[in-house]
Amino acid sequence: MARASSSFVCQECGASQPKWTGRCEACGAWNTLLEEAAPAAGAAGEGGGRRGRRLHFVPLSGETPPLARLASGIGEFDRVAGGGLVPGSALLITGDPGIGKSTLLLQVAACLAASASCLYISGEEAIDQLRLRAERLGILAAPLRLAAATAVADIAASLERSPPDETPPDVVIVDSVQTLHVDGLDSAPGTVSQVRAAAQTLIRIAKRRGFVLLLVGHVTKEGLTAGPKVLEHMVDALLSFEGDRGHQFRILRAAKNRFGATDEIGVFEMTDTGLQQVANPSALFLADRGEHTTGSCVFAGIEGTRPLLVEIQALIATTQLGTPRRAVIGWDTGRLAMILAVLEARAGLTLAALDVFLNVAGGLKIGEPAADLAVAAALTSASLQRALPADMVVFGEVGLGGEVRAVARPEARLKEAAKLGFGRAVLPARKGGTQGTAMIVHELTHISELVAFVRNGARPGKTVRSLGHA
Repeated sequence: MARASSSFVCQECGASQPKWTGRCEACGAWNTLLEEAAPAAGAAGEGGGRRGRRLHFVPLSGETPPLARLASGIGEFDRVAGGGLVPGSALLITGDPGIGKSTLLLQVAACLAASASCLYISGEEAIDQLRLRAERLGILAAPLRLAAATAVADIAASLERSPPDETPPDVVIVDSVQTLHVDGLDSAPGTVSQVRAAAQTLIRIAKRRGFVLLLVGHVTKEGLTAGPKVLEHMVDALLSFEGDRGHQFRILRAAKNRFGATDEIGVFEMTDTGLQQVANPSALFLADRGEHTTGSCVFAGIEGTRPLLVEIQALIATTQLGTPRRAVIGWDTGRLAMILAVLEARAGLTLAALDVFLNVAGGLKIGEPAADLAVAAALTSASLQRALPADMVVFGEVGLGGEVRAVARPEARLKEAAKLGFGRAVLPARKGGTQGTAMIVHELTHISELVAFVRNGARPGKTVRSLGHA
């Protein structure tokens, strides 16, 4: 009898190696290789010796029926999902432990159950635990059906053949994919082969039966989706639930969506009765902002299709160490180092020997380059000990030469700021000026103009143009 072959698979990235080594050659992670048996020849999903049949090709042009979406009624969730859930689609929701993934999906399932048939399958909690959470959330009366299972074969049999007296499911939630196991694989639940096989089986059934599949996934200590990278490619949408458990805010972000916009966000607030959607997140992020505080700057950003205002805080202090500290929360550390270097080389500020602390208030993570100018303004304010006006917003990209570059959708940023009562804005210079706003606009072309602007007490100097448009 032929000897069963095996390989060592990295549990972080899914790379396979013929022998065990302490460090994965693909991603560089240590002690993540586990031995897994190779699938037998002719196994399910490998072709099984089936003779192929000729495909029927159709022209690109043709009528496509509009997508029918299931709206949950939770506006922030539907926004991130692209307007609602598409039947036959598969969504993966990831996030840190305890961030609120199960709470969010239980609330979504309860809302959907009012107009659709919903199943909630839990592999981590018992039925009584789910009922206790539903009672705390006030949704115990929702017509939602529950089950506790971890065997993929049992789940697949239940989804493939619905009893005659039961309505076929429209939405199926599985919490979580790392707890499932496939009987034919000789490996522990949560390993690469188990996660891949379990997800592939459930997604195939969802496509064939036409129900929405919501999978909950764990994340690694780096914040990436646990399991093989192919899992992210198998699903139609990847939603990450972010936030600091020390803050009440939670951000649902779409990293991938085949049926909607990517980088769209939904904002929630964690309360004693569950997650409450935030209709105006800008006002919430700025609620506790102190006026006349040095190192504080309001950034007008864009998250997906939504303009969003958030406070950026900077603190500069003398250091007692040989190497100054650079602490960042909510922004990229490498980009902070670049802004510090530009301020020192192009604007004359001396920051290399000082401790620098940067924080995005509210627990939000900012990734767009348009925050460069706001960060530079906060650092300049902290360095010169001059507070920025409380009614001013800042946005713009900064290059290595110190030039201030234009960013996308400035009118939407200014409109959101004006709606919240801001009267001034600092932004990159644009041809033709900025139209459609009653705000006083200070246009910059170089980072040195920003430093002069702050040093001059936020009054327009020779290097700053002040434009007011009615």
